[in-house]
Amino acid sequence: MKRETHLFRRCQRLALALGLAFAGAATAQAQTAPGAGVSYPEPALDGSGLEAAPAQDAAPGPAPAASQGRARRARTEIRPYLEVAQVVSAELDGGDTLTYTSVAAGVDGRVETRRVSVQMSYRYQRNIEWQGEVGDQDVHSGVALVGVQVVPGALQFEAGALATRTGGEGRAIGVTDRDESVEVYSVYAGPTLSTHAGPVAVNASYRLGYVAIDDDSIVGGPREDFDSAVAHSATASVGMAPGRLPVGWTVGGGYARTDTESEFDHDFEGAYVRADVVVPVGPTLALTAGVGYEDIRSSQLDLARDADGIPIVGPDGRPVADPTRPRVLTYDIDGIIYDAGLIWRPSARTELQARAGHRYGGTTFVGSLSHQFSANTGMNIVVYDTVETFGNLLVNDLSNLPDGFEIDRDPLTGNLGGCAFGADPGTGVCFDRSLQSIRGNTFRMRGASLILSGNRGLWSWGVGAGYAQRRYKRPQDPAFDVFGAEEDETIGLFGSVGRQLSRTSSIDFNTYASWFDTDLADFDRVFSTGATLSYNRNFLLDRMRLIAALGIDHHDDGTFNSTVISALLGLRYTF
Repeated sequence: MKRETHLFRRCQRLALALGLAFAGAATAQAQTAPGAGVSYPEPALDGSGLEAAPAQDAAPGPAPAASQGRARRARTEIRPYLEVAQVVSAELDGGDTLTYTSVAAGVDGRVETRRVSVQMSYRYQRNIEWQGEVGDQDVHSGVALVGVQVVPGALQFEAGALATRTGGEGRAIGVTDRDESVEVYSVYAGPTLSTHAGPVAVNASYRLGYVAIDDDSIVGGPREDFDSAVAHSATASVGMAPGRLPVGWTVGGGYARTDTESEFDHDFEGAYVRADVVVPVGPTLALTAGVGYEDIRSSQLDLARDADGIPIVGPDGRPVADPTRPRVLTYDIDGIIYDAGLIWRPSARTELQARAGHRYGGTTFVGSLSHQFSANTGMNIVVYDTVETFGNLLVNDLSNLPDGFEIDRDPLTGNLGGCAFGADPGTGVCFDRSLQSIRGNTFRMRGASLILSGNRGLWSWGVGAGYAQRRYKRPQDPAFDVFGAEEDETIGLFGSVGRQLSRTSSIDFNTYASWFDTDLADFDRVFSTGATLSYNRNFLLDRMRLIAALGIDHHDDGTFNSTVISALLGLRYTF
């Protein structure tokens, strides 16, 4: 009975995650602003008043999709395919050898009209074991996005969906067929408004998101006290660029709520209002400052206790929740927020923004640097400080996928890569910060990310790097200490290089490295790294493709150390 219920839940989540995607997923937003990752949206840092800034950038707020500012050429590309491959995977140092056949069906496609943009990539893969002790596996992975221009240049509706695998605690990518894995599904939808009322810019957006996981390692139970979450976020702002006034100004506000379904039913709610000014002090430099008020609260169920107030322990040795007791606060902060900084645009190719101030009950720093080295190569660096939940963070990362993103799949596993790079150089999103730790608690997250990408002639490349520190909020009762670390850190590095060898052949190289650590006394840091080299050649009118790949993965968590080398040879037929 448990197995049937488990299977039903997997099918239900897959239908929810991918059904919306095929009905429509989101056009990508052009660039992630330093404040875009906060649990409740805040105005992006803005360059109002700089001569290099266009007038429509007058007010911070939700940026319109990149496609709003460029003419679209109507085109339709739908490429369904079937793929069969033979895989041999051997653990070095005398370990087991795994042999299996991979059978996959998928579709890659893009539809662009004057008002609608759809991009999707979905793959179902069945691994049939020949030799080894892993067993047959089903793997779903994909991303789908759509944007509809309801009112061209003003109102857009967006939606998106994601299905992928992650190793969970400490492993965002590099999941081999030997690993316990977590299947993650996410969807979101909502409108974005970006218009003007005379000289006043008006911006608003709303996002409804859903995230669910299916943990193969714990049948019938959640992983890290997380099962699913529903996330709401809304933001609105009005503002005006300098011109009629010597300064630019913006007044904005936002609200967010995340309801997490788990053993302890974590809830998050946050809201803010603020006013910002931008003061030009030169043709390329402006000063900015803002002040406002915020209120953040999160809570969870209390522990079940006996008559003496002692927590009741379940069969697994962990305390259990009691839904009849009053909820306990885990994060409760409200007060004045303020910050100040600068915006520097020395040329149309370079922009630096930085702010420092008081928020989340302490000092905060945020900033960004973008630079176009050439028409073909760009870079973007973001420093962020946010209050997050896992559900809202993943929805934010999904909704911030750049315009015309490219999905890199691991040819050996069929799973999504760690980063998705955009059509414009220097744009992209890496999912390691959201997928390397799955917990229901609210947390403050500080870190930085870098995207470097480009193309030239027959070459294309992309690099993504990031650091994230999470500090989790939970009740002060020491009985809650058994529910994981109070702090963890993640470092991720991803790289890809591709070259077109001829009209019908290409070669690709992908590599990654990730580090994960927590403040638990008995936890040893997790280190994973790997690389894959693949070769593709098309024939039979480009409908048949030969795929050959060789890869190596290394994993070390202090108690388990393994190095696995894998090889694949397969054929794909595209209809």
